[in-house]
Amino acid sequence: MSQVERNYKVKDLLEKQKFNEREIAVMTDSQIEYYHWLYFEDSVYDYM
Repeated sequence: MSQVERNYKVKDLLEKQKFNEREIAVMTDSQIEYYHWLYFEDSVYDYM
């Protein structure tokens, strides 16, 4: 993942207050992508 994409996803996670900066600093790119997907992607069930 590019640094720009990582910064964007980290910013979103911090704004939602799901994690603090210390927790995010030790996460891998894969973990950040997973948590960003978990908290921000729409699900078909959101619309039912």
